[in-house]
Amino acid sequence: MYACGLRISEAVNLEVGALDSANMLLRVTGKGNKQRLVPLPRPLLNDLRDLWRTHRHPRWLFLNRDSTGPANTPALGFTFRNARAAAGIKQRVPPHVLRHSYATRLLENGIDTRVVQILLGHANIATTAIYTHLTEPTSVSLRAVLDRLMTGF
Repeated sequence: MYACGLRISEAVNLEVGALDSANMLLRVTGKGNKQRLVPLPRPLLNDLRDLWRTHRHPRWLFLNRDSTGPANTPALGFTFRNARAAAGIKQRVPPHVLRHSYATRLLENGIDTRVVQILLGHANIATTAIYTHLTEPTSVSLRAVLDRLMTGF
């Protein structure tokens, strides 16, 4: 979910055919059945291939308990809570925080807001703007620019 900025519902419904390893892209079906392409990091592709080899289901990447269909949202939420606890994170945070973190890291690293909008599948730029809050690295960078402007350097 973090590596591609997915909603939990998008993650549970990922199909094997959504992986485009030749172009390193993932085809995501989002809200309203809208499709988008997101970059597929090589380490994630390798992990998904390893996972698929454990079950070799012809359609779904993440399977339900009896391997007959896709995993469900509560199951992935349960897995997220277990991973959070195993990492020693005490604060209750929803899985959506991974999507939020993805967007924030992209913006912090200079990716244009419009590009982030497309990657997240937002119809409205205002929805993406929620992620543009000033983080510490952004604030430091902004202060440096303002200092330079005010001193004439």
